[in-house]
Amino acid sequence: MSRNNQSLTILALQKFKKNFWGVLSLSFILILVFIAVFAYVFAPDNTKNANWGDLSIHSKSPGFKVEMLTLPVPGKTEETHLSDYFTGKEFVQPKVPILGYEINSDSLTYTEYANDPDLAVTKSVPLTVFGTTDPETIKTDFIKEQKFILGTDSQGRDLLSRLIVGSRVSIAIGFVAVFISLIVGIFFGAIAGFFGGKVDAFVMWLVNIIWSIPTLLLVIAITLALGKGFWQVFVAVGLTMWVEVARVVRGQVMSIKQMQFVTAARALGYNNIRIIFNHILPNSMAPVIVISAANFASAILVESGLSFLGLGAQPPVPSWGGMIKDHYNYIILGKPYLALAPGIAMLLLVLAFMMVGNALRDALDVKAE
Repeated sequence: MSRNNQSLTILALQKFKKNFWGVLSLSFILILVFIAVFAYVFAPDNTKNANWGDLSIHSKSPGFKVEMLTLPVPGKTEETHLSDYFTGKEFVQPKVPILGYEINSDSLTYTEYANDPDLAVTKSVPLTVFGTTDPETIKTDFIKEQKFILGTDSQGRDLLSRLIVGSRVSIAIGFVAVFISLIVGIFFGAIAGFFGGKVDAFVMWLVNIIWSIPTLLLVIAITLALGKGFWQVFVAVGLTMWVEVARVVRGQVMSIKQMQFVTAARALGYNNIRIIFNHILPNSMAPVIVISAANFASAILVESGLSFLGLGAQPPVPSWGGMIKDHYNYIILGKPYLALAPGIAMLLLVLAFMMVGNALRDALDVKAE
């Protein structure tokens, strides 16, 4: 098949595949999306919101290891359901980090973990709590060494687990905010560009008003109006990003509606809605796709800023912006990785979306050779 006979979509895909950084960035995004969807499968701490922690092991360095003693709760069993792989476990048996233990004939004596062993507290529990008196069974089933690959945060929670689960917020905000911005922006941009006149003047007046307000201030105002929460932030961010989409769609529609195939559609008696959605919009999506990739990155940064200000996802829901807020003071206290880890994760994700956007721009540029 000759190059001239290939569709523009196939040609764009071929050009995109030749862009090494674009393909690498898209692969990184897809892998991160997969990890975010199955976050509780990959996270070492599979409790809901990865929220298990113990203050005795707070702010530990990467690679920290400690023995964990599980103390079963009578009458409650830790069950695993299919939904737990997506939402995390609601109930887990309590765990206690320990320095050492000794099993006697009828009890287990353990020393709770403490940075200063001289201040460690020693406690005893009857063996009946474990449902067995066999020392080997207790050692095997209830005492295990736990390793924190990236260390623990200021609340003694596993930092790696919080990072993995927190990726859900950043990725979800991108998808939801971009979806909202596309729906609103394409609608206003299409009617402004197609009908022109007073409709165009009103839409552009509305766009200019919204664009004149700083994005972060507008998001904060909408968030305060809707209330603090997970979905409120998504809606607020989405409602501030549609203006760019509307301006681009308006320009594309104004250009395309003058073409001959639109004139032919009018001559055939097609109504305006059919002409807009079936003929004009499909031919104006290339720049919209590029803007959407950039809006993904912008949405992630805006959400992180809101979380840093305390207006984003509320505790105990983990988010990268919230993690930076909780640990930015540790940068000067000798443990900068607590804030740098979520910051680097955010940097890589935003960079990946920007690289994909640049690759899409090059691939969809019909004037390029």
